[in-house]
Amino acid sequence: MIRPGRPTPLGATTDDTGTNFAVFSSVADSVELCLFDAAGQATHSYRLTAGDDDIWCGYLPDCRPGQHYGYRVRGPYDPAGGLRCNPHKLLIDPYARLLGGAFVWNSAVFDFNSHNEHGDPQMNTVDSAPFVPSSVVCEAFDTAIPTGPRVPWRDTVFYEANVRGYTMRHPAVDEAARGTFDGMRHKDVLAYLKALGITSLELMPVHAFIDEQHLADRGLRNFWGYNTISFFAPNARYAKSDAIAEFRDMVRSIHDAGIEVILDVVYNHTGEGDDHGPSICFRGIDNLAYYSTEPGEPGTYINDTGCGNTLNVDHPQTRQLVLDSLRYWHQDMGVDGFRFDLAPVLGRHEHGYSPTHPMLDAIDSDKTLRTAKLIAEPWDPGPGGYQLGNFPGRWAEWNDRYRDTLRKFWRGDDGSAGELAKRLHGSADVFEASGRSSLASVNLVSSHDGFTLADVVSYEHRHNDANGENNKDGHAHNYSCNYGVEGPTDDAVIVDKRKRHRLNLLATLLISQGTPLLLGGDEFGHSQQGNNNAYAQDNETGWMDWSRLDNDPEFTAQVRQLILLRRDMPLLRLREYVHGRLDTEHGVIEIGWLRPDGQTMSDHDWAASRSFCVTVAEQHKDGETAAVAMLFNAAEDATEFALPAQHDWRLAFSSASGARLDERVASLPGNVITILQARSN
Repeated sequence: MIRPGRPTPLGATTDDTGTNFAVFSSVADSVELCLFDAAGQATHSYRLTAGDDDIWCGYLPDCRPGQHYGYRVRGPYDPAGGLRCNPHKLLIDPYARLLGGAFVWNSAVFDFNSHNEHGDPQMNTVDSAPFVPSSVVCEAFDTAIPTGPRVPWRDTVFYEANVRGYTMRHPAVDEAARGTFDGMRHKDVLAYLKALGITSLELMPVHAFIDEQHLADRGLRNFWGYNTISFFAPNARYAKSDAIAEFRDMVRSIHDAGIEVILDVVYNHTGEGDDHGPSICFRGIDNLAYYSTEPGEPGTYINDTGCGNTLNVDHPQTRQLVLDSLRYWHQDMGVDGFRFDLAPVLGRHEHGYSPTHPMLDAIDSDKTLRTAKLIAEPWDPGPGGYQLGNFPGRWAEWNDRYRDTLRKFWRGDDGSAGELAKRLHGSADVFEASGRSSLASVNLVSSHDGFTLADVVSYEHRHNDANGENNKDGHAHNYSCNYGVEGPTDDAVIVDKRKRHRLNLLATLLISQGTPLLLGGDEFGHSQQGNNNAYAQDNETGWMDWSRLDNDPEFTAQVRQLILLRRDMPLLRLREYVHGRLDTEHGVIEIGWLRPDGQTMSDHDWAASRSFCVTVAEQHKDGETAAVAMLFNAAEDATEFALPAQHDWRLAFSSASGARLDERVASLPGNVITILQARSN
């Protein structure tokens, strides 16, 4: 028989003699713990005891790790009033560390299925247990994961990858391990990443997620993972057998390679969707605690995420859930940092976003998370949802203004040079006023969301028909170009122009002040055939095409060279913003913005020019000097540049064809002169 339990910790916690179960619900009249065998057959059920702070708990002797379970909540059922307790729906434990079985779209998973003559929803009394994953009791960890490399922000180079897509077509990975955590830790995969020079592997969501119903109806699957149903359980699709053990083994191996693990986390909505969605976890346990609803309309969800619902971080229990999840992944699973999807949701009150929201403050000040990197996607679709530059001091932010500016400049858009200068400078106009350094700007030219880099220079229009949404999904404005041919071409001239364009973008990314992020595959030309929203393409469109690595190994070598160049040149990764001249404890740093003739750029020059030079020079107190000059020529013709003559310049990198690296640039009286080919840097 079940005994009185402890209200903390939440979830299923084992000891030598049994398991303690604890779950929060402020609306329940009773909570039933349901046990299942591994085949999904119900075996026993027990009533939990109501405890303090709306925690329902019970201790079950002889309940061991591996036991499958779920909850049924009895209480008020009034969907219009935001109350969704339906005991016929089996509910996932919000704190479950592991899920068993698969979610299946069936009418039984909805808590109502009809309306009466008054239009009121009627409770669906069909049992959903056969169609909902069970929660699984897990044992406590007996070993810790060694601390990751803790890469300083100044040295960080992010690399975004999808666990499944990255290895599904990798020739060295065994078929059984492809698309899994084991595949990501394959020695050849890690050797490649280490040789590339990236420091921090940013994995797209690995929390358990489900396919949206509209995708299942079309025979498609969610590939990206932004449809979470559990904030603790790793996604079973990414495991061969034991998802927890395999994830931890992956983290250990990545750490052993000297690389950090960053997780993309989705604490803004869940896979339960809008008020007509399935009831599989939070909705049936305590709908109004976990979800934000319209003022005066508790039956209608606020949809600031564009995904049907929005997590209610104004509620203390939801804030605790998010914090406990972050602590678990950081402390117990070894994750080194987090990229927060649609992060303004974490700072939303009813009246809008605030950087001092208790949720953001709690994450920022949590002692367990003090060593974790925190990165915001600083926008969501809700009112006032664009918050670039408005996150707290510890946070870095994805900078879409950087992405768009680089694409415009290298595409040849008039008047984009001045904006590019701001982005090269670390986006001081965005971050400096809040006291944050240039490293808070996570610079990117492409990511999972949008065109790959190869497609940025090959397509002017999105080609998303395979998603089944009439090509209306995805970004409409990509600031891309195709050089006269939409898609692949055998025209050698166009191929060469596209290659140089890609190299220009990556070179600019890696010599800019700020923190660079590379999209996995951009370093060898991975393409999604013009699909700029491949969230549903769990197939060869979304999977990494490793054959392209063999097609142009020189390009990958150049990207590797750029990453190493950034590592070896501290002047490319300054924490401080330099406005003309900056006195430091070590000496003086000066920055110059020059026309091709060597004169200082004027406002008119910025508006009219497609060519300019940036110099950063440091004079140490001991007399040593260091300098770097970055030349940009987006013009259609070769341009002659005059460089300051007081430095001994050597060519360290050029996107121009035929450039010989490490050669001394010829000196002439007064200035150093070099010719930069059209559309190169």
